[in-house]
Amino acid sequence: MESGGRWTAWWQKRDRERARSAAPDTPAARLDQLLGAVRAGFPLAPAAHPAGYRCSCDRVACPAPAQHPVSFAWQTQATTDPEQLARWLSRDPLANFVTATGRAHDVLDVPAEAGRLALERLTALGVEGPVAAVGEDRYLFFTATRGTPVDEDEWWPSALDSTPDTMSEHPGLRWHCRGSYTLLPPAALPDGSEVRWLRGPEQPLPDPLRVLDVLTDACTEVGAVAEEQWLIG
Repeated sequence: MESGGRWTAWWQKRDRERARSAAPDTPAARLDQLLGAVRAGFPLAPAAHPAGYRCSCDRVACPAPAQHPVSFAWQTQATTDPEQLARWLSRDPLANFVTATGRAHDVLDVPAEAGRLALERLTALGVEGPVAAVGEDRYLFFTATRGTPVDEDEWWPSALDSTPDTMSEHPGLRWHCRGSYTLLPPAALPDGSEVRWLRGPEQPLPDPLRVLDVLTDACTEVGAVAEEQWLIG
């Protein structure tokens, strides 16, 4: 009987541990992660989330399920106010969040194979910076922004600049800058995968051109070739 009791206790403990590991993040845990990004100065806005295998929005055949802002006014909404973030999350605990790029940071977005190779090389070079994985498909490298200069002639034109409406035009390397956004960890996707930090937002933001050089080489090596017109002009 004593042996049976020990086995029963062991199985119950194992089941509890499995349940905890399989359970989704609590609102408090998600808020804590998102506040880390807010403290780093990343402006956030609420986004759609998975509803089964679909998107929580009402759009039929949503082209980017659980990967787009809830409101068309997301650029105005995007904020670093922790109280506003807490209100959004309390209203919709399942909400994903996007971060508006081109303000406090830019994001260089590459296929995962190139991202893994580039991350190893950047680490070896001592180049820090936040990095996130989007499921098994993409890596997001957060960098310092090129900003919004007073003199528009100082703006560096780049065919790499990607907006939510031009994603399909850049299957390899994308540069999310002014007017664009990316999902921010933690975020859930309809296929069961997630957006997660590999290196958190507390990391210092690196020079985008230094990261771009490494990413371009990595994309070329894995076959996601950065064509000439993609380079900064």
